[in-house]
Amino acid sequence: MSEVIDPDVAAREARAAHRSRQLLDAAARLMEKTGSEAVSMQALAAEAGVSVGLIYRYFGSKDAVLLAVITDVLDQFEVQVPEAIAAAGTDPVRRVAAAFVAYCRVIDSRRHAALLTYRESNALDAQGRRRIKELEVATMQPLRQAIADGIEDGRIIAPHPDLVAYNLLLLAHAWALKHWYFERTLDFAGYTRAQLALSLRSLIAPQFVEEYADLLDG
Repeated sequence: MSEVIDPDVAAREARAAHRSRQLLDAAARLMEKTGSEAVSMQALAAEAGVSVGLIYRYFGSKDAVLLAVITDVLDQFEVQVPEAIAAAGTDPVRRVAAAFVAYCRVIDSRRHAALLTYRESNALDAQGRRRIKELEVATMQPLRQAIADGIEDGRIIAPHPDLVAYNLLLLAHAWALKHWYFERTLDFAGYTRAQLALSLRSLIAPQFVEEYADLLDG
């Protein structure tokens, strides 16, 4: 029997999700511009177009806002990367490619927040920093596993799947870190395609290269 969804509850949850997204996006923009220390709750409320009281309904402190902004990127990785890998089928190289594109898409949609991961993580308390590290390791695992599967299958040549996974993750983050530079000559699709092709050329075993001509045409 299918579960009956209360329309009033669904509406409240939708409003809450919208408000939370509104606050996180506003916080990411402000904190990326001026640093988290310079952002007051009043300034955040003005940027988001809400009351200060509403912010405190969702987040207990400015530190909680910062942590939520940073973990939002990792939460998106946790959802979107495994979905992309599953949709790519069973071929390990295409699963790696799909994972990389998914990482890049999340970074593109959360550029301000991604920058805060590098600039503001030290502003978090020890528990917050530990949470970030745990999520980073967890959200990298699907990509690492796809790489390990490719190595086992003989299609990928690499002695260290962790190193490959982190290199690809850093390339995804580079779209946020150096967007001001890359956007002069590359749009998002062009950047993703070029970085993927450059990486895969060094990873795919020579005898399988022709099978992935579409991925290597960057």
